[in-house]
Amino acid sequence: MPETATAKPPRRPARTREEGPTARPSTALLRRARRVNRLLAEAYPDARCELDFDDAFQLLVVTVLSAQTTDRRVNAVRPVLFAQYPDPAAMAAAPRERLEEILGPLGFFRAKTESLLKLSAALLERYDGQVPGRLEDLVTLPGVGRKTANVVLGNAFDLPGITVDTHFGRLVNRLGWTALTDPVKVEHEIGALFPKRDWTMLSHHLIWHGRRRCHAKKPACGACPVAKLCPSYGLGPTDPVAAAALVRTEGPA
Repeated sequence: MPETATAKPPRRPARTREEGPTARPSTALLRRARRVNRLLAEAYPDARCELDFDDAFQLLVVTVLSAQTTDRRVNAVRPVLFAQYPDPAAMAAAPRERLEEILGPLGFFRAKTESLLKLSAALLERYDGQVPGRLEDLVTLPGVGRKTANVVLGNAFDLPGITVDTHFGRLVNRLGWTALTDPVKVEHEIGALFPKRDWTMLSHHLIWHGRRRCHAKKPACGACPVAKLCPSYGLGPTDPVAAAALVRTEGPA
């Protein structure tokens, strides 16, 4: 019979910082966090950006479009979108009605159409139609925040970046790595736990884990590869059979 009321209440997350003026992460936290990342790398050897793209412009656009919808839906409209508007010049000149028609399945299509038109125009005006490879430049573009910028830097330019989306933010709190919720502060605090070379893949590992096992409402605790290192173990079913029923083999539709 599937488990309904589960187990013990979650243990209190460990304090993430040592006291004192340096406020450096404790050695114990560093070791535990890096051990979790290694285990997640073993559990998700294919972890990567789940948005399809061929170049930096495509990745920038699809990341902007992925707000408030799923990667799968964005991937479904991508071929038509870029077949007709393959670069900033073409997209900036696109008829608004046609863009809205293509983006309709994503929801919020009028706002997203406006974002793409402004983004493409800004790339032409400021960067000669090229996607800049610096965070400080990317975040000046319409509709582009640090999360989007870090996705582009890490996956199109191979420059380390931490992507603090809803999954990442949820997991680093559950794992006891930080008690912060502000995305920028979380990015900096988690960045202090890992070498820069690990930042992009760390983001993929946590996002994949959040989409497949560590769900917001009912995490699959009994089927979690890092259960022994998680202070929030017990938030979801701990029975292996009940937990296995919650595991997804791919990200949400």
